[in-house]
Amino acid sequence: MPVYEYLCEPCNGVFEVLRPIREAADPASCPVCSRDGKRMMPTSFNAFTFRDGYPRRIPDKGTYWHLGKEVKNLVTGPVRPNEHPEINKPEPKLRPLKGDIEVARDAARIGIKQQIAAERDRLAAVETYSKTQATKAKSSDSV
Repeated sequence: MPVYEYLCEPCNGVFEVLRPIREAADPASCPVCSRDGKRMMPTSFNAFTFRDGYPRRIPDKGTYWHLGKEVKNLVTGPVRPNEHPEINKPEPKLRPLKGDIEVARDAARIGIKQQIAAERDRLAAVETYSKTQATKAKSSDSV
């Protein structure tokens, strides 16, 4: 049954009555002064329809409701109870800060410099070893 609005002119009151459609045009008694009130045009209008088995308000924005919050899609797939993927989004991975990136670059540069220095020391050690071997070979040839 629809809800109709009535205006009581003697007490200047507006009230609503739930009535069958066939009794819509008949006057209704005012709850304040008990006089008959005339039916007036509604100040607001709500209509509902069903989509995907759920009641939908017209006009339909195409969204759904999950535990009192508006979401774009229905819950599908395996999810934890009372949670919706759009509402309970996982926290994004933390990105490193600029300072952390600079520290990592500096550490990499220092590590590369240390590797270069170690390689130079190794080459110098090999060169000195080969020179000492060459001098030993000359001294053994001269004897």
